[in-house]
Formats: sequence, structure tokens, C-alpha cells
Amino acid sequence: MSIEVEGLVVRYGALTALEEVTVSVAAGEVTGLVGMNGSGKSTLFKAIMGMNSPAAGRISIGGVEPERARRRGLLGYVPQSEEVDWTFPVSVRDVVMMGRYGHQGWTRRPRAEDRRAVDAALERVELTALASRQIGQLSGGQRKRAFVARGLAQGARTLLLDEPFAGVDKRSEATIVDVLRERAGDGCTILVTTHDLHALPMLADTAILLLRRVVFQGPVADALDPVMLARAFGLDPLARGEGR
Repeated sequence: MSIEVEGLVVRYGALTALEEVTVSVAAGEVTGLVGMNGSGKSTLFKAIMGMNSPAAGRISIGGVEPERARRRGLLGYVPQSEEVDWTFPVSVRDVVMMGRYGHQGWTRRPRAEDRRAVDAALERVELTALASRQIGQLSGGQRKRAFVARGLAQGARTLLLDEPFAGVDKRSEATIVDVLRERAGDGCTILVTTHDLHALPMLADTAILLLRRVVFQGPVADALDPVMLARAFGLDPLARGEGR
């Protein structure tokens, strides 16, 4: 279930956040999305999830429009830490069970199959022993693993993860990488934003470098070329339109 983005333009008033972005994120691979702050990574995620209104372009997830894909539970999302209210009185198990809401109908009453899916997801991310703990009481890495578990319990074939390695411990990082590699091996589509260039070869099969436009898409080794990174991080005068 690939993600196809063609000619995407997103504007916030007079500001153009994304300009003519065309990318293809293949099923069965982990794709790393790399760019500096303000490069448009979060805007691209929101567009893929159908949460903003592009000025132009087309997006499909396995041939389905973003909003419909989200409603059908085809998309799973792991947010950045600052997007979550960690004081909310829910347990780790409650958070992971949220991934099953789309399977439960309007009553949202967990069935045996929902509990089995949640138990399996908690076990996979090594949080079974902390299932009853309030979500805000976990460490940064454990919180990330809880939201990865929510995506696993959901059964989504497309996963978007926004900076999943920011502020996490090495154990959590290794666990998350292993889970994502497994899901990709099962044919899922994985798109991950990350600032951790050192971990990129271990994590991703391909990379997208974004600076409001697509600077590069292809093998990770080529993306990490210093010249290419300079363009992506606004250090290349030609990439900024200077010296012309």
C-alpha cells in the first residue's frame, strides 16, 4: 500500500510550506524523511493524513484518498511528544487500545480480539509490565514505544512516525527500529521523520530530503552525501537560489 504524492502545494496564507512535492513511498520499505526545522516535514505528514487542504496536487494511500484512508484505519500515526497531553488520566493499555477504536464500532467496547491485539502489541514493544501505569509516568522512550504499540494494535498497513527517536534511550530506539523493520518485512509502508542521520542507514531503505521541495529521494547512502545534505539543510547557495 504505497503512498503517492504528486505536485503537492501547501500554503499557509502568503507562506508556501510545500512547493511541487512529488514523492513515492513504497510498501515493504522504511523511508526516512529528513530536513531541518521548517522544511515542511510536518506539513507533508498532515497532508498525507488528510488534515490540511493543499492548494494543488494529489495524494493517495494505496489508491485511497487520505481522509478516507484515515477513517478506514489504513493509517497509523506516532506523534511527537509535544503533541500529547501526558497528564491525561489514561493508562498505557488505554492508549494502545485506542488503536482498536476503528474495529469496535460506535460502542467502543473491547472484544476478546481487541484485547489480544493490545496484549500482543504491548509484548512486542516490551511494555507488558507497565500496561496499567498512567501514560505520563513513563520515560520518553517508553512513551514512544506505547504509541508504536497503538499503531501495531490498530493493524494499519501504513505507519507515519514523527521523530520517534527524539529523546529516547538506546533500548527504546533499538526496539522501535526492530519493530519497523519487521512491519516493512510484512509489506507495510513506513515513513519516518528523523534528525538522527547516524541511525538512518540502520533504520531506512530509502530517504527523502525535503526543503519545501524534494531535494532528493533515493538510497540512504546517496542521501547522506555531504553535498546533498548541504542542499537539504540550506547550506548550498544554489539550493537557496543565490548566485544566479
